[in-house]
Amino acid sequence: MRPLRVMAVMGTRPDTIKMAPVVHALRAARPDIEPIVCVTAQHREMLDEVLDLFGIVPDIDLDIMTKAQSLTDITTRVLIGMERALTEARPDVVLVHGDTTTSTAAALAAFYQKIPVGHVEAGLRTSTIAEPYPEEANRRLTGVLTSFHFAPTSRAKTNLLAERTDHAHVVVTGNTVIDAFLATERRIRETAVATPSLDGLDPARPLIFVTAHRRENHGQMGEIARAIGTIAGFPERPQILWPVHPSPQVHPVVHAALDGVEGVRLVEPLNYAETVAAVARSRFVLTDSGGLQEEAPTLGRPVLVMRRETERPEGLEAGTLRLIGAEYGDIVDETRRLLTDEALYARMSHASNPYGDGRAAERIVAWLLHVLREGPAPDEFGPSPAAE
Repeated sequence: MRPLRVMAVMGTRPDTIKMAPVVHALRAARPDIEPIVCVTAQHREMLDEVLDLFGIVPDIDLDIMTKAQSLTDITTRVLIGMERALTEARPDVVLVHGDTTTSTAAALAAFYQKIPVGHVEAGLRTSTIAEPYPEEANRRLTGVLTSFHFAPTSRAKTNLLAERTDHAHVVVTGNTVIDAFLATERRIRETAVATPSLDGLDPARPLIFVTAHRRENHGQMGEIARAIGTIAGFPERPQILWPVHPSPQVHPVVHAALDGVEGVRLVEPLNYAETVAAVARSRFVLTDSGGLQEEAPTLGRPVLVMRRETERPEGLEAGTLRLIGAEYGDIVDETRRLLTDEALYARMSHASNPYGDGRAAERIVAWLLHVLREGPAPDEFGPSPAAE
């Protein structure tokens, strides 16, 4: 029997981090699988950094990024580029990840050519299609186009089944971001990985790692930055490390408010290894990111989420996350509480991470071989939906 041709598509730094373990698992499954790596380069430089870190050389590079690109630009350029890539590569299945515009457009292109789509990190949902924007719409649209749903948690599987997704085509794998995070943290501990953003920090002072870039928070960026300035003046003398997103709605606003503020270190976006090192060094994380809500608890770091909605309610229930919104007063109050309330910190830092065990990519590849090549069925991650 010929090898199963599997195309993995990615385009941004976050989805590439999460797809990198899948690519390595696909390669490890040779000769049963013939992997094809396709990148859209929706984000160019940030994508290339992750590809280099994980040792991935793409087979196909659509190189779609343009200056000041809109969501329409990204969607149309991915659709056009994927049409050609799929015609030439002729994969048996296309894997996309999560909630990026690259993933939705690539899934649509595969659907047009009647190629089955596998959705990694399927089934995450918030209560409104508008938040986070445009990610919530992207993942819902991608789910409609998907044949094989790789749900990171049993709750994500429940979400899919509630939408009448075929039970036989949904499998709980854990989240591949935990695979990537654990592998990278282990590499940092075992090798001399450079982390210049952490140089000179006072180990006696608590470090808060901050990220903020979501579109729905662009109008709040001044409030977020003002809150960080207030937090830096707390008597606990916290240090703030904030890799500032290059977006024109973020970068100038943050620097105007915080340049020169004692205790605040604003840096350019960190590579993934430095991000992992910063999380490991921090006391807790303050973010509007999705991935950090899963990654930081892996190392026992609580997360304050500067959003009104999260597609990761498992973390709220487990106690690893607190949803605080993006208003100045809420950010200041909740950060002060986590800095000073030792009982709260202990509960959050010792809560069990519900998002994975480091074997998600292995399960995804095994499941593809099970369904499409009659291989043995893999185990699922965590409890079944009925057990919750």
